[in-house]
Amino acid sequence: MANIIPSLDKLIDCFAALPGVGRKSASRFAYHILDIPEEQALEFSDAIAEVRRNVHQCPVCHNLTDTEECSICSDPERDRSMICVVESPRDVSSIEKTREYKGLYHVLHGLISPLDGIGPEQLFIKQLITRAADDSVREVIMATNPTVEGESTAMYISKLIKPLGVKVTRLATGVPVGGNLEYADEMTLYKALEGRSEI
Repeated sequence: MANIIPSLDKLIDCFAALPGVGRKSASRFAYHILDIPEEQALEFSDAIAEVRRNVHQCPVCHNLTDTEECSICSDPERDRSMICVVESPRDVSSIEKTREYKGLYHVLHGLISPLDGIGPEQLFIKQLITRAADDSVREVIMATNPTVEGESTAMYISKLIKPLGVKVTRLATGVPVGGNLEYADEMTLYKALEGRSEI
């Protein structure tokens, strides 16, 4: 049943639109906003506005950044001979938490999924091939999730990169089939990186 306060209803609708948030949770969040001090509520809304205004894709790897190039691409200490290919920026964060991988990244922003109308042209695959063609690149690590879409995307990209003379590897099966990198712990990801194999 709709609330009699339209602005409160609108806020509940906004929270309910977030992934994994149902109407009950959205309602709790909205009422909580009314309970906290006004300056805290304004800080919350400012943080949303600021992240929307300042965060954009890195022009090199397509990870998220609030600077011209992301901190990983602009770090001279990173190993430029390796590119780790992931589905989303969240996966970069997950792998970085292992503190074991010292190379660069490339974020596809999705996976090939014909059923969802997502083909290679909707992803940042062409940009990856351009990067992989650079003489400094020796290995491309496919770290897409071990799902049907993740596997088929990895195989598709592998076939495009191999003719360039670049080694293409896949994360080891420390990551369970059907699982998401986002939810894997640091040790599992470390083992998966350590045990990667050539595709």
